[in-house]
Amino acid sequence: MRVAIVHYWLIGMRGGEKVVEALCGLYPEADVFTNVYDPKRISPGITSHRVQTTFVNRMPFARSLYRFYLPWMPLAIEQLDLRGYDLVISLESGPAKGIIPPLDGVHVCYCLSPMRYAWDMYHDYLERSGWLTRRAMRPIMHYFRLWDRASADRVDHFITLSKHTRQRIRKFYRRDAEILPPPVETSRFAPTSERGGFYLVAGQMECYKRVDLAIEACNRLGRRLVVIGEGPEFRRLRRQAGPTIEFLGWQSDEKLAWHYARCAALLFPGVEDFGIVPIECMASGRPVIAYGRGGALDYIVEGATGTLFKEQTADSLVAAIERYEAAANTFVPSRIVEHAASFSRERFNARFSDAIARILAAPR
Repeated sequence: MRVAIVHYWLIGMRGGEKVVEALCGLYPEADVFTNVYDPKRISPGITSHRVQTTFVNRMPFARSLYRFYLPWMPLAIEQLDLRGYDLVISLESGPAKGIIPPLDGVHVCYCLSPMRYAWDMYHDYLERSGWLTRRAMRPIMHYFRLWDRASADRVDHFITLSKHTRQRIRKFYRRDAEILPPPVETSRFAPTSERGGFYLVAGQMECYKRVDLAIEACNRLGRRLVVIGEGPEFRRLRRQAGPTIEFLGWQSDEKLAWHYARCAALLFPGVEDFGIVPIECMASGRPVIAYGRGGALDYIVEGATGTLFKEQTADSLVAAIERYEAAANTFVPSRIVEHAASFSRERFNARFSDAIARILAAPR
């Protein structure tokens, strides 16, 4: 069986790229297709495969300015020649599912999310953008919505991360989706009895992740907060930070694991489609304080693996931190680790293989 794996861009090892890596392990002979590719920042599990790019990869400074070339990506992804492939697996969160599928092949979309900036989070992105970006976004996103909705009809079967993303797929694509949580390398993490006396935020510094709420809450409480990650919001967030907030920027997997295991808790104030970072932290035996919407509802067990706050405000997060601190001794690291193990890569591989077998066996 010839298998093609299509991802919107491969410029770092974030959640979507880790799914690609897992799929490359499941299908060792698969070919990988993408818009922009930086092999120096991608794991050997992907670079060992044949990777084919679109014309976007040849545009000036594509690896750093890839977001500026977003308007070209629907056109580019449609130029990929997928004739002869029996199974095409696209990973959607940017333009990926819009490939022209082979007539006799099966197109399965593992939808990380419908494009946030085009649909329900459009106004969030718009109000946090500069005036020039806002002027460009309005007509471009109109075009994107038309293409994104039309390209959903090229998918034979949707699989998605969580109940939250299934709801978004139903709302914007009018399609149903099977839920299959993404793979997390839980075996890389382990609990420790050491404590560092700090709260932790980790991940890409994007506006929708609402790291500003974590900073404001810790500023008010005078709690130490360690922020790991980089991204477009990094400079603005540093200006907001008080003396108890420490920014470490990008860190290696080993350093990140060290901080997971020693933090008081992970703060997770955004609405995420799923959220691999909280699972990694739980695999280290530490609880998560999360906003009670999105993918967090699929794995945060109140009072056991973490605690949820109801309103996406600093006041609500402050109250949740204080509530957690009053009951911190009731959280059992071994139980948190056991819960996280249900999201392991091995579990994902088994469930994804079963899903594909059922899809291929079904009448077309």
